[in-house]
Amino acid sequence: MAPATVDKADPRDLPIYSLSQAARYLRIPQTTLRSWVLGRHFPRLDGRGFSEPLIQKPEPHDERLSFTNLIEAHVLHALRVKHGVTMRAVREALDYVQRQFHIDRLLIRKELRAAPGELFLAEYGRLLSLSPSGQFAMEKILEAYLKRVVRDSAGLPLRLYPFTSPNAAEDRRVVVIDPRVSFGRPAIARKGISTAILAERLNAGESIRELAYDYGLDEEEVAEAIIYERAA
Repeated sequence: MAPATVDKADPRDLPIYSLSQAARYLRIPQTTLRSWVLGRHFPRLDGRGFSEPLIQKPEPHDERLSFTNLIEAHVLHALRVKHGVTMRAVREALDYVQRQFHIDRLLIRKELRAAPGELFLAEYGRLLSLSPSGQFAMEKILEAYLKRVVRDSAGLPLRLYPFTSPNAAEDRRVVVIDPRVSFGRPAIARKGISTAILAERLNAGESIRELAYDYGLDEEEVAEAIIYERAA
């Protein structure tokens, strides 16, 4: 895969999330995220092989991730964890799209959103002979995840609305991760109040009603923020 293109002036590309933070915010096992970011060794008959990273960090010697990396991990979660796509298949599909369509970092591009992952699915299906029903199932998963990403006028990710719980409605957008709000930490979308602060105050003995009053929030917003923090 081609090296990441990083704009040091863009807050979306700054290394601000530790691996543990990113894994917690996205509800991805840290070991899984680490393998996507740092690669992993695996046994082979002739010794030990190495699987190259799927996500390119902003700084080679800094393990921290950027907001853009969070988006890549968010999409990879739909492919790898929710649909069991192998890292090799993901890598080959991404490389193919880059070679054939000259699209770098497809996981963050608006082209993946157009016709729910059509470019990726076409190549993934070719690699693994994915059945039409399998492609339809993956399309639905990708669509649900891609809907959580808001893009700017250039089609690049601007903010992410993480799933607050496994059973949360897809259209619920209470918690947001935005590199321009609350230092890029999860926050209440409508007010920019850190979800971690709300959880800390609740743990200290204050009630959801008190927190809602103090911050001018709906009780439902506070409750969903708490659910997100406790599940993360």
